[in-house]
Amino acid sequence: MDLQILAQNVRRLRTAKRLSQRALADVAGLSLPAVKNLELAKSEPRMRTMQAIARALDVKIQVFFQPVRELHTVRFRSAKRMQNRENVLAEVARWLDDFNFLEKCMNKQMPFSLKGVRPQCAPDLLIEAAGLCRKKLGLKPTEPIHDICGLLEQAGVKVFPIPMASDSFFGLSVGEEDGGPAVVVNIWERISVERRIFSAAHELGHLMLHPEAYDVAKVEESKEEEHEADRFAGHFLMPNEGFRKEWNEASGLHFVDRVFKIKRIFRVSFKTVLSRLVEDGAVDKSIWMKFNMSYQQRFNRKLSFKEEPMGIDSAEPFGMQRFDFYEDRFSRLAREAVEKDMISVSRGAEMLRIGIEEMQDLLQNWGVIL
Repeated sequence: MDLQILAQNVRRLRTAKRLSQRALADVAGLSLPAVKNLELAKSEPRMRTMQAIARALDVKIQVFFQPVRELHTVRFRSAKRMQNRENVLAEVARWLDDFNFLEKCMNKQMPFSLKGVRPQCAPDLLIEAAGLCRKKLGLKPTEPIHDICGLLEQAGVKVFPIPMASDSFFGLSVGEEDGGPAVVVNIWERISVERRIFSAAHELGHLMLHPEAYDVAKVEESKEEEHEADRFAGHFLMPNEGFRKEWNEASGLHFVDRVFKIKRIFRVSFKTVLSRLVEDGAVDKSIWMKFNMSYQQRFNRKLSFKEEPMGIDSAEPFGMQRFDFYEDRFSRLAREAVEKDMISVSRGAEMLRIGIEEMQDLLQNWGVIL
């Protein structure tokens, strides 16, 4: 029994549940010194102690003894200090290991198709970089992106949706050296689907523009790099040629309706549309207040008029649905591995982060339509 691995996992899982050492001791029916000594790796615990802690944390006992791979080429910044940063990195590392195992097992590795154009993507040429990536992915200059997850996965970028109750964490990305490239997107229910789509494109921007910034030890945000990734994301999702075409064709509509139509076409937030109008010089920054007033007159309610992507916009008007941001390659590989007996049903459930009963239900649903 490796006491250091055990101590690290107990501490990580306890903080993930937002429990103090005393709270964990109370729930598990243990003494506070017992929990403290366990997390300090001072002595080998009894099995019944570990069983009590596993019940208290609602996890399988074996997770305490599994080593967690350390990631190094990670860009994980947050506007606020995150207490569960260690837990997120551990979960991402396990997911990446599972994903790469399934790809190798099924002989379906995907090369990073954008790697060859990365040297041509410079922060001072953001619009050109976004256009270059779109062209490499086979997108037309006016074409909206209908499935950002599918597009990234086709390009060899792994996509991991993870729900986390945080108003300061939208996503992170991992470099090739650690099993990526990969983007991780927060799909907490209070974060709009438009924001999730934007976050995925934002992290792609970092992968293409800031490869030298991938250092897990760096935790402070760079406002300049964030702004560059934001602009890349905006032009990647809504290219200028396509935006102007659709904006001009909707010229006869009410201003509010015109913004919402463009928003729906390119699957972005209304803030992204307004930001583009400001960026193009078509309007000045007073547009935020004017749009809000116009919206209030039509719908009798107010909207936040902070610029994209500040904060959480839980009231995105005429918002998209969760199925508009849905990763499916990992689950498809897991299904194939289970059906070909490459992995057990219980291992498939572990990979998909679901219980065995839910896995059984999923198996039945897989069999409905081949």
